[in-house]
Amino acid sequence: MQLGFVTAILGDLPLEQVLAYAASEGYQCVEVMCWPQDVRDRRYGGVCHINVDGFTQARADDIRALCEKYRVGISALGYYANALCGDTGEAEMVRAHFRKVIDAAPLLGLANVNGFIGADHHAPLEENFKKYEQVWPDIIRHAEERGVKIGIENCPMLFARTWPFGVNLARTPAIWRRMFEVIQSPNFGLNYDPSHLVMQLMDPIAPIREFGPRIFHTHAKDMRIDFHKLNDVGSLEPPMLRSTAKIPGFGDVNWGQWIGALTDAGYNGPVCVEVEDEAFSEDLEARKRSLRISRNVLQPLIA
Repeated sequence: MQLGFVTAILGDLPLEQVLAYAASEGYQCVEVMCWPQDVRDRRYGGVCHINVDGFTQARADDIRALCEKYRVGISALGYYANALCGDTGEAEMVRAHFRKVIDAAPLLGLANVNGFIGADHHAPLEENFKKYEQVWPDIIRHAEERGVKIGIENCPMLFARTWPFGVNLARTPAIWRRMFEVIQSPNFGLNYDPSHLVMQLMDPIAPIREFGPRIFHTHAKDMRIDFHKLNDVGSLEPPMLRSTAKIPGFGDVNWGQWIGALTDAGYNGPVCVEVEDEAFSEDLEARKRSLRISRNVLQPLIA
């Protein structure tokens, strides 16, 4: 396995400084965010470390040279937007940009692109699933033609304004099963993050046994359930009212068991720390410290 981090947490630094920091702290790779320029839809979203608009082989070669200089690889390109949005114009923009991210990957010598399926949170499950069946087969064919694997993160994006459905269909094993029945491509899988299952009061390790071959990439983010709040507000309120995103080691995920289950499943890919821990949001130094702590927790498990 290779230890990395998601570049969104260092969105105020240019890519070269991100790579230099990763190298200085012993990280082997980074997942590089590729949002459209000047688009900022939420905190930790909208970061653009590689602009894929008009992306050329010459630009790709420059980026590959930086990676070689610092000896830090790119685990995947990431763009986490809503391709099934109820706003047709926005959904079409997201799909078009996602295709550009896919197109950029082989120029960089990469085989992995990560994102969300998306969802219209005003519509029921079956309506969203029909839209998925209409939209995603063409996107996956686009990736197949370029030798790119698509890893879908299992974050439901459940907030007060998107409760109770969220804006990412791919939130549970039951739905993953249906997704993979419709699209059976070997280029279609998961970017597996245990924190989102903990947030939903689910076992974050058990699904690895079934879906291990579909795991192309992983995010290492922790989640802490506040049982005092859970007992106070119940499970019918938005989950983040009784859950807190934490860095690895500061929440409820058993990282030894999680890494062990991945190795049992034959996974030998990236483990990328994703920092969304508000306790480390004060400034750049605090965010860098969160990455150091996360490295110290995870590195002994995957060295």
